[in-house]
Amino acid sequence: MNKKYFGTDGIRGTAFEKLNSKLAFKLGQAIAKKFSPSEIIIGQDTRLSSNMLAYGVAYGAALAGVNVKIAGVVSTPMVAYYSKVKDIIGVMITASHNPYTDNGIKVIKSGYKMLDEEELNLETYIDDNEVLSSSKLGAIEITHDVEDIYLKVYEDLQVPKTSLKITYDSANGANYLISKKVIESFASHTYQIGNTPDGLNINLNVGSTHLDAITNAVKNNGSDIGLSFDGDGDRILVIDKDGITYDGDYIVYIIAKYLKSKGKLKKDTVVLTQMSNPGMLKAFKSLGIKVLQTPVGDKYVSEEIMNHDLSIGGENSGHIIINDLLPSGDGLFAGVYILKILEEHKTSLKDYTKEVEMYPQKMVNIKNVNKEVLKHPEMIKLVEEVRRNLPEDSLLLVRPSGTEPLVRVTISCQDILELDKYMELLVTKIQNLGSLNK
Repeated sequence: MNKKYFGTDGIRGTAFEKLNSKLAFKLGQAIAKKFSPSEIIIGQDTRLSSNMLAYGVAYGAALAGVNVKIAGVVSTPMVAYYSKVKDIIGVMITASHNPYTDNGIKVIKSGYKMLDEEELNLETYIDDNEVLSSSKLGAIEITHDVEDIYLKVYEDLQVPKTSLKITYDSANGANYLISKKVIESFASHTYQIGNTPDGLNINLNVGSTHLDAITNAVKNNGSDIGLSFDGDGDRILVIDKDGITYDGDYIVYIIAKYLKSKGKLKKDTVVLTQMSNPGMLKAFKSLGIKVLQTPVGDKYVSEEIMNHDLSIGGENSGHIIINDLLPSGDGLFAGVYILKILEEHKTSLKDYTKEVEMYPQKMVNIKNVNKEVLKHPEMIKLVEEVRRNLPEDSLLLVRPSGTEPLVRVTISCQDILELDKYMELLVTKIQNLGSLNK
């Protein structure tokens, strides 16, 4: 059965249209009906519509007798951690890296994203239209507990004072306050951008989807390293002083390498997605680290980590889950962990990862095509043929977008000429067979 409201990362849509106070209220009611919680926690990012949705959920839950704590502007990882520590339902109002016109609602159960069947079950309560009104209404109150509990994680990490010059970009989003507090607690040479949210500028030419901002800021400030977060704070990409980008796979590599050297990498295994570069997989193998790969989506990475009781995993888009300490992807925590490693080893990103040799890799988005083209016999045959002809240590992914009328083709192999040849073959075939203009 297909889900009506929930997608790959909560409920998403245009604010005030699909995502309005009515839907938020019904979700608050649905949470009360399905889970019968005594208390929930709600956090939000800086979007203009986030207050409306946060209090819509709060009203729906409180009417049903649930006590509601409002955390204000906090990151998704902060809500997830609080949800885990208190063993309660958490709700985060955010559309992550999307523009301010969109918003979303993530429901977190004891620190983790709900399973697909739980989301389907919750949807039945959203649609039942029966208002649950308790004889004893729940209280709605503001709390600072979320930040206080979250900050203790950094005390446990024992980050040394650093002389590194650090620039960080908070995307005018959910972690603009907490990132400043954390980073400036151990670093004296810092510069923050993307820290002036006005409700309309979240992710606007800043953050991990607009790396020019952090790249230029690192150069202009003469910084050693740049950390770029997304709108809700669960992603990070890193830039070094030379403007080189270190994606999520690199970040997993750096932290896993460190953990293994300390004998703390559980089962000497990490989790990455099918998008990972073959050169990165080779580097992990050289370190004696096994890699488990999942479909794209931090939900799948998290499930694999939990199923195998592992320490770390992530996506190259920048979701990094360090499960020994935090239950969800956390850009700030991953960034601080990297700073800890660099300071302890008195090294640079370039030197710490010098053994990694990435293969050429390209991804092409083929727009305005019928995604059903991938089921066409000629298409299936060609994909199988290309897969056979590529070397064994290559990457080939041909998949439909979950939200747009487009197909994504990703290829990575050592020979760039081979890559270009097969990319042209696949793209041309998809365009010819799947054109919507026929």
